[in-house]
Amino acid sequence: MEENQGKIEIGNIFTVLDENDQEQDMEVLGLLTVDEVEYAAVGFVEDIQAETEDDIDVFFFRLEDEGELSFIEVDEEFEKVSAAFAEASNQ
Repeated sequence: MEENQGKIEIGNIFTVLDENDQEQDMEVLGLLTVDEVEYAAVGFVEDIQAETEDDIDVFFFRLEDEGELSFIEVDEEFEKVSAAFAEASNQ
């Protein structure tokens, strides 16, 4: 999906193309390791910066070697990662 220069860290901002080929800036909101695999929770910068009480959409990506982010394509893996992030944020 996107290659970053160096290590992925909370607060990193990167650009992706949406389904309409429009550039969207996304920010890393959190990192978590589940079953020895590292994942990143990200959200749209525009949503994060908006001063609203509405919930924002959060997306999860697997961190691959060399700082590359990849989609989670297996529903079971996504559910496990989503639950782990929810549990970590409630602590």
